[in-house]
Amino acid sequence: MESGLDYYSARALLEWQVELGVTEAIGDAPVDRYALPDTSAKPRKPETPAAAPAKPSDLDPVAIAGSAARGAGSLDQLRAAMDAFEHCELKRGARQLVFADGTPGAKVMIIGEAPGRDEDREGKPFVGRAGQLLDRMLAAIDLDRRENVYITNVLPWRPPQNRDPKPEEIGMMKPFLERHVALARPEVLVVMGNISCQAVLGKRGITRLRGKWDQAMDLPVIPMFHPAYLLRQPQMKRQAWADLLELKARLRGAT
Repeated sequence: MESGLDYYSARALLEWQVELGVTEAIGDAPVDRYALPDTSAKPRKPETPAAAPAKPSDLDPVAIAGSAARGAGSLDQLRAAMDAFEHCELKRGARQLVFADGTPGAKVMIIGEAPGRDEDREGKPFVGRAGQLLDRMLAAIDLDRRENVYITNVLPWRPPQNRDPKPEEIGMMKPFLERHVALARPEVLVVMGNISCQAVLGKRGITRLRGKWDQAMDLPVIPMFHPAYLLRQPQMKRQAWADLLELKARLRGAT
């Protein structure tokens, strides 16, 4: 045979191919598959994965808040930006955003601490018993939120069980507070309570700080006792009255 195989070898090779499932001969001569280069598909190298989207833990809520706050050109836009902010856990447990009350553009802007139960329900700051006391305090020096006072809080959402806000909560909401002050354009800031002093002045110790003028956000700032504290400690109303008179004298001198 031209192939160099004798009859018996060729027959054995054919039977072996049949056992392998060969049903048709394509070429006229047998092909030695072992002599051919290996052309089998090689596994592809895995492609370099694209950068994964940032996880919530990788995000900087303070930077996000700062960007959102700077983009607000009005109080309405600021309110919408705060309502859309999803990085403060307090929002998930609160009924609604508590933004502000009073008269935008007033000379006096009061900054409280955080909403309580009544504020959370009504969506306005200082509307419970503490708010009623605040209104009486303001009326004693001819101020009224309906005419010449603007009011907000450091935090717009109620903390669970009225606990003190955490430093990280204050930090992430401070850009909104700073923008709020800039848009409201008051002439004097009144910060009520330790939380407000911490957020605005970077200081704590309201008993030591109250009644003494300071400076923040390019404005004169006077710390005062929070009305809720005065409800618990009525003997401190004497000091609160002195602070109100100090505020009245400042406003009179500015007119």
